[in-house]
Amino acid sequence: MADAAMIAARYLASWNETDPARRRALLADLWTETGTYADPLMRGTGPEEIDRLIAAVQDRFPGHRFVLAGRPDGFGAPAESVVRFSWALGPEGGASLVEGTDVALVEGGRLSRVVGFLDKTPAGP
Repeated sequence: MADAAMIAARYLASWNETDPARRRALLADLWTETGTYADPLMRGTGPEEIDRLIAAVQDRFPGHRFVLAGRPDGFGAPAESVVRFSWALGPEGGASLVEGTDVALVEGGRLSRVVGFLDKTPAGP
């Protein structure tokens, strides 16, 4: 199985990267060309669409960072594995505004599908 902690760390690093060129490079290395991301609020296919989703989250929550919450786990063989991890989004050193759990399918060391569950979201207007 791909190391769950490493996969989660790389994934969150891509969501935290604010430099568009560096973020696109991270995504190209981390995701398969046809990889899909979906949560209750958004979805995208391929690194380019996923990059746009990340940019939108960064615009909505400027200065906030994703951090790992708990210990990632997973199972499977090196060719295909499943990784589950929880995360929190908030200002550096502050309380989280959004929390969630993602389940990722890893194929050949790269993400092919991530399904996100939102456990805590900010109150609406």
